[in-house]
Amino acid sequence: MIPVNEPLLDGNERKYLLECLDTGWISSEGPFVERFEAAFAARVGRRHGVAVTSGSAALELGVAALGIGPGDEVILPAFTIISCAAPVVRAGARPVLVDSDPFTWNMDAAQVEARITPRTRAVMAVHLYGLPVDMDPILAAAAKRGVAVIEDAAEMHGQTYRGRACGSFGALSAFSFYPNKHVTTGEGGMVVTDDAALADRLRSMRNLCFRPEARFVHEELGWNYRLTNLQAALGLAQLEKLDRTLARKRAMGAAYRRLLEGLEGVQLPLDRTDYAESVYWVYGLVLDAARGLDAREAMQRLGAAGVGTRPFFWPMHRQPVFEKMGLFAGERYPVAERLGTHGFYLPSGVALQPAQIETVAREVRALLA
Repeated sequence: MIPVNEPLLDGNERKYLLECLDTGWISSEGPFVERFEAAFAARVGRRHGVAVTSGSAALELGVAALGIGPGDEVILPAFTIISCAAPVVRAGARPVLVDSDPFTWNMDAAQVEARITPRTRAVMAVHLYGLPVDMDPILAAAAKRGVAVIEDAAEMHGQTYRGRACGSFGALSAFSFYPNKHVTTGEGGMVVTDDAALADRLRSMRNLCFRPEARFVHEELGWNYRLTNLQAALGLAQLEKLDRTLARKRAMGAAYRRLLEGLEGVQLPLDRTDYAESVYWVYGLVLDAARGLDAREAMQRLGAAGVGTRPFFWPMHRQPVFEKMGLFAGERYPVAERLGTHGFYLPSGVALQPAQIETVAREVRALLA
């Protein structure tokens, strides 16, 4: 089986992890945490980095730190992971959805301003799969209407938008370091921001809102979302070779494009737009509905041929948990629905070898012949 993802640990990962073990610093108090925060924030052009346990935790803290709560609305894409909508719902706020661009698969930036109401507190711009959201229209609409921008850059390590680093936009940005990301800590995430007061609040909230002068006396509830020194050591080693990882991922994307181009009945991901070149976090395919083959069946058949795959995200308005809550009743987002039903991605891990890419492409061509 060719795995859908396998990380590449060929830098200073072992050296830094052994340093943690040799010094005994394995908890969140270890020195690698601050080193990783500072290095990652600098890489994306932010002043402050706050390391946490996951990308989901980064969004959870971000929503809470901005004071979003009951009666508020947050605009986000219909097509995304549930981690984006969940903290909004938990805060008692209402997620307001926009459909996707049919070519980039990101939220359609042209639809955002029309969804802003007097209750809108934030727009969550979520970059997906390889290309960033078209940020200029979103930033302009948010500034015009006085709402915050939360940037979910979980999949965009090293990506830029018009030459500016993804992760540098809005009030705060969230990253994930899950093993399938360009930078991994196993599990982990980070919030980055330019606002010193906001960074202090995020640090307090990730650490149970302990008070320096009375540690176990709490004036508000926080979370235990601390990243460990071991994880940060791994992340720092990964960050050091991010440029090499980006080159490798783009070469993988080019190889898939060369081997699959011209195949009928399937949409391949865009290589680039006028504002960015794809970093190919994953290499996705969207099947033409006219083929009579949905993603689930295609994935089953590829799995039987030894090719690992993963489905695309399932649209928020079709999530059973939100349907039970009465959210999004009667709403339709056709592009998101098409992507969720007919989209899936191929093996895309950093450790993927050229011969494996050729095997995967051959099996995809056989499937769709």
